[in-house]
Amino acid sequence: MESMRVLVVEDEPYMAEAIRDGLRLEAIAADIAGDGDTALELLGINAYDIAVLDRDIPGPSGDEIAERIVASGNGMPILMLTAADRLDDKASGFELGADDYLTKPFELKELVLRLRALDRRRAHNRPPVREIADLRLDPFRREVYRDGRYVALTRKQFAVLEVLVAAEGGVVSAEELLERAWDENADPFTNAVRITVSALRKRLGEPWLIATVPGVGYRIDTGPDADDRGAERG
Repeated sequence: MESMRVLVVEDEPYMAEAIRDGLRLEAIAADIAGDGDTALELLGINAYDIAVLDRDIPGPSGDEIAERIVASGNGMPILMLTAADRLDDKASGFELGADDYLTKPFELKELVLRLRALDRRRAHNRPPVREIADLRLDPFRREVYRDGRYVALTRKQFAVLEVLVAAEGGVVSAEELLERAWDENADPFTNAVRITVSALRKRLGEPWLIATVPGVGYRIDTGPDADDRGAERG
């Protein structure tokens, strides 16, 4: 079985440590966040298979974290932890996008079983690896290879590349990239798209893969003379 990596968002240190140690014995790697801000920071840096969220945490609440995960569209399953054993509480958690629920106190064995079930379900729904030109993009592992070489990308760069690759060489406007790769609070008048595409182009290296279509948008260049056309700066 592939190793699993989960983010545990729990503000009681003793409880968090117990969960982490218990999961480690089951070959499940767990990172701990004691508050909402740390959770968002870790989600921005690492790729997790599952998020285990306590609803009552300092900073952005577990509910807010869940909403952010769902909005990101990466399909990460969410397991909610709550002390309140009330049905309406569970219902609201599921409405927010939780995939499963555990009420405290719970047996570690049950947590492990639920995590494995969520991981299996997720593995079943894995999006296919996409290949275009000499690029290979794995949406599940959030990995990109160019000509067999691994390319490290930020989450934002990956999101932009994913949209461009899905267009299969078609032109994608800056507005559409903003809409699909940024959250709803993005300012449509910033240079965010241009700057991100420019950085992404450099990360992917030469010959340039992303062509700028002046006044229209961007596309992945799949032609044999991609080197010339893709070099237009945008």
